[in-house]
Amino acid sequence: MIGHRGGGLLVAGTTSDAGKSVVTAGICRWLVRQGVKVAPFKGQNMSLNSFVTREGAEIGRAQAMQAQAARVEPSALMNPVLLKPGSDRSSQVVLMGRPVGELSARGYHGGRQESLFGTVVECLEELRGTYEAVICEGAGSPAEINLRRTDIVNMGIARAARLPVLVVGDIDRGGVFASFFGTTALLAPEDQALIAGYLVNKFRGDVTLLEPGLEMLYGLTGRHTYGVLPFAHGLGIDEEDGLRVSLRGAVRESVVAPPVGEDVLRVAVCAVPLMSNFTDVDALAAEPGVVVRFVDRAEELVDADLVVVPGTRGTVKALAWLRERGLADALARRAAEGRPVLGICGGFQLLGEHIEDEVESRAGAVDGLGLLPVRVRFARDKTLARPVGTALGESVEGYEIHHGVAEVLGGEAFISDDSGHSLDGCRVGSVWGTHWHGSLESDGFRRAFLREVAAASGRRFVPAPDTSFGALREEQLDRLGDLIEEHADTDALLRLIESGAPSGLPFIPPGAP
Repeated sequence: MIGHRGGGLLVAGTTSDAGKSVVTAGICRWLVRQGVKVAPFKGQNMSLNSFVTREGAEIGRAQAMQAQAARVEPSALMNPVLLKPGSDRSSQVVLMGRPVGELSARGYHGGRQESLFGTVVECLEELRGTYEAVICEGAGSPAEINLRRTDIVNMGIARAARLPVLVVGDIDRGGVFASFFGTTALLAPEDQALIAGYLVNKFRGDVTLLEPGLEMLYGLTGRHTYGVLPFAHGLGIDEEDGLRVSLRGAVRESVVAPPVGEDVLRVAVCAVPLMSNFTDVDALAAEPGVVVRFVDRAEELVDADLVVVPGTRGTVKALAWLRERGLADALARRAAEGRPVLGICGGFQLLGEHIEDEVESRAGAVDGLGLLPVRVRFARDKTLARPVGTALGESVEGYEIHHGVAEVLGGEAFISDDSGHSLDGCRVGSVWGTHWHGSLESDGFRRAFLREVAAASGRRFVPAPDTSFGALREEQLDRLGDLIEEHADTDALLRLIESGAPSGLPFIPPGAP
C-alpha cells in the first residue's frame, strides 16, 4: 500500500491546544488497525510532562502516548528535541533523550535551534526508513512568522521532508474559518504548496449547518476539509502542559463514577509552579469514587483525604510558593494529625529536611518542610530510569526523571526490591514520598495505597477490584481511532500519507512578510 520509503503527514494547528496531539494519536491508532506499521514524531516539543523510554531517553509524554496508539515502543527518535521550561525565558534542552544545557529563548532561537535541524531531519528519515507511515505533530501554529526562519517542527520540517500538512482548528474556541484562512495566507508560497487541507475539531451540533462555511473555505483557498470531529469529553491524551487529568479530560469537567464503598475519597493536588508530570494523578482520577482537583489555597486542603505534592522543574521555587500561600503550614498540620500526604519527585524532595541546590535554582542550602527525614543534593547528571520494585506488598513500576539525589535518614522504605532492600522513597506515618513517576498506574499498588489512605482518613472507601488503568488507556486510544474512522475522510487522508500534498494548490495572498 505504502511505498518502500515510508509515507508521512504533518498535523499542524491554527493555535496551541487545537487538538494536534489527539488527532495525531487518533490517526496512528486508525492506521495500525488497518495493518499499517506507523510511528509518531515531533521534532521539537516544549513540555514539562515527559517520559523515559526503555533505553533511558527522556521524551515528551504526548509522543509516548502516541507510540502506544501506534502499538510501538517509544524511542528518542520520535521526539529528538525536548525543551523543559525553567522560567518564562529559559529552558533545559534535552537532545536525543539527554539534557545538553540550559538556554534562554533568545539564545535558542538565535542559533542553537537551527543547529539541531539536521538531527531532527535525520531522526524523521530514520523512522521513515523503518515504518510504512510517520505521523508528525507540529507545535503551536505554522504561521508564527517571527519564528519561521528557525522553525524545525512545523513548515521547516514539512518542506525538508516534503510532507503534506493537515491543519487542525478548534471550532469550540470560535473563529475557525478565519484561523484556517489566515494560517494559510501568512505562509510563503513554498510552504503553502504543502498545506493540503483542514480538519475541524470539537464541533457541537448539526454538521449540515457547517457545510456552507466549508464550501466557502474551499472556494477561498482551494483546499478541502478532511473531516469534522465532534466535541467529546475525556479524549485528551497526555497533555504537554496545563492543569488537566488526561484520562477524563479536564478535572472539573469529569463525571466521577460512583464509589464501590460508602464513601468517596477526595484528592487535592497542589498546583505548584513549573509542575511536571501532573499525569501522575490520572490513575487516581480513573478510580470509581475518587475525586481529584488541583488546588492553590490552604483552605482547599481541609476536606481532602489525600494531598499530593507533584513533580516540579523548580523544587526550591515550589517550596517558596507553598510557604507564601500557607500551604506549607497546612501540610505540616496534616502530617501532625496523621492525615495522608504523598510527594512525588520534586514534591518528595521538598517534603524533606534540607535541600542543597547548585544546579536547578542555584539557591544553595535551603530548608525543606521537614515532614520526611530526607536530605537532597542536586547533581548535574540527571537520573533517567525505568525501575521496578515492591510497595505495600504489591509490584510497582515507574520512571525517574530528576537531578535531586535523596539521602534517606530514617522512616520506613516506601519502595523495595524483592529482598526487602530499599529502592526509593520514604514513609513516616501517613506521609509518603517517592521519586517514581507513574507508580500509581500499577493497579495492585494503587488499590493498596488507596486502602491505606482511606484507613488513615476514616473513610469507608473501597477501591474497585477490577479497574485496569492500562485497559482504560487502550479504550481511550480506540475512541480516538474511532473519531478519525467515523468522522474524517480516511481515503483522502491515506492518499495524502502515500502521495503527498495535491499538486496545483493555489497561493493565497499576501504570503509571508
